[in-house]
Amino acid sequence: MTFELTDHKINPANDQLTITVVDEPGAGGANHHYEITSPNMETHILNFQNGPIGEVGVNGITHEALIAILLHRLQAFQAGPYACAENHYALIHLESVQTWLHERTLARISRGVEGTHQL
Repeated sequence: MTFELTDHKINPANDQLTITVVDEPGAGGANHHYEITSPNMETHILNFQNGPIGEVGVNGITHEALIAILLHRLQAFQAGPYACAENHYALIHLESVQTWLHERTLARISRGVEGTHQL
């Protein structure tokens, strides 16, 4: 079952990007494979980690890696001519998201369940 995400559609650039979820949800309830198609029909694929690293190894990107890219881009805009209040607030929230994801990982490490399906 595939379906399209539309939450990103707000301006002419994003309106032309099609984001398709192309896999079934995994054991944790989340999907792992997304395709982003641009107007020239070029497709970019995002594959997220699928399964516990301790069992299947690293086989995709993580939320933390994707957020690190977004943080880097917004920090660069803020250091250049496109600095604005909106980017500033987006950075604050992305930094908060990254902090909480790190906290989750550290808690799982301390419980000895990181890299497994155990809670």
